[in-house]
Amino acid sequence: MVVLASLLPARGAAAPAFGLATKIAIALVFFLHGAKLSRDAVIKGVTHWRLHLLVLAATFALFPVLCLGLAALPGAITPVALAPGLIFLGCLPSTIQSSIGFTAIARGNVAATVASATASNLLGIALTPVLAAILMHTQGGFSLHSAQSIVLQLLLPFIAGQLLRPWVGPWIAARAKMVGYVDRGSILLVVYSAFSEAVVEGIWTKVSALDLVRLLVLCGVLLAAVLLATLFAARAFRFNKEDEITIVFCGSKKSLASGVPMAGVLFPGAQLGLILLPIMVFHQIQLMACAVIANAYAKRADTEPQTS
Repeated sequence: MVVLASLLPARGAAAPAFGLATKIAIALVFFLHGAKLSRDAVIKGVTHWRLHLLVLAATFALFPVLCLGLAALPGAITPVALAPGLIFLGCLPSTIQSSIGFTAIARGNVAATVASATASNLLGIALTPVLAAILMHTQGGFSLHSAQSIVLQLLLPFIAGQLLRPWVGPWIAARAKMVGYVDRGSILLVVYSAFSEAVVEGIWTKVSALDLVRLLVLCGVLLAAVLLATLFAARAFRFNKEDEITIVFCGSKKSLASGVPMAGVLFPGAQLGLILLPIMVFHQIQLMACAVIANAYAKRADTEPQTS
C-alpha cells in the first residue's frame, strides 16, 4: 500500500472517495466487533482499569519522555527541523482502528482494546494540546470535532452492533474469516489513504534523503523501545496473553487520524508539513511492524492453548 500510494496516490476526485471508503470501513469494523462481542466481555473490558492505566502511562508518559530525549540529540543524529515533530508525536493518543484490527488478528482482548484505545483518544483531545503546549511552548486551543468523530464513527457503530447482536451475532460468528478480511482491509485502506495525502502534499520534497533515513531510524528505535517496554511491563504485572496483546498494540501506537487535525490547530501552515512528517513515518512503521507481530501472535495461538 505504501508503494502503491507513492506511485499512484489518490488525488483529485478520487481522494474524497477513498476518504469516505476509509470511514465506512472503520465504522463497519466497529459494528462487526460490537455485534461479535458478548455483553459480559464488553463490561469486563471497560472495567479492566489496571490494563487501561498501563496503556495510558505508555501513551502519555513514556512516549513524551522518549521523544524529548530523541529531540535533544545532536543535529547530526536528529535533524533540527524535525525535532519539534518528534516531540509532538510523543504527545498524541493511541490509534483505535489499527489497534483493534491487530488485536483481533493476534487473538487478544478486543473488548479491552476498544475501551482502552477509545479512552486514549478521548483523553488525548485535552491532553495532547496541553502536553504540546508544555513541551513545545505552542499556543492554541483545540476543537471538539475530533471528539464528535470518535463518537459518530467509532462508538455509535460499536453500540449499534451490541444492540443488534441478538439478531446478527450468530451470523457474524459463523463468518469469522470474513471479519478478519474486514480488519485487514480497513488497515490497508487507512495506510493507502494517509500515505496518498502525504504524497500529494509533497511532504517528501521538504527534507533531504539523509534526513529521511535518519528519521526512519529514529522512529524505528522509538517503536522498538516502546514495544519492548510494554511487553515487559505486561509480563511484569502478570497480565494474561490476551491482555498482553492489548497492552502491546494500544500502548505502542500513535494516531495519525488524531494528530493531523490537532496539528492543524496548534501549528502555523508553514510549519505543519515538518511537524507531520515524523507522525507519517512512525505511522507507516508501526503498521508494518505490528502486522508482523500480530501474525506471530496468531501463529503461536494456533499451536498453544489459550490462557484466561
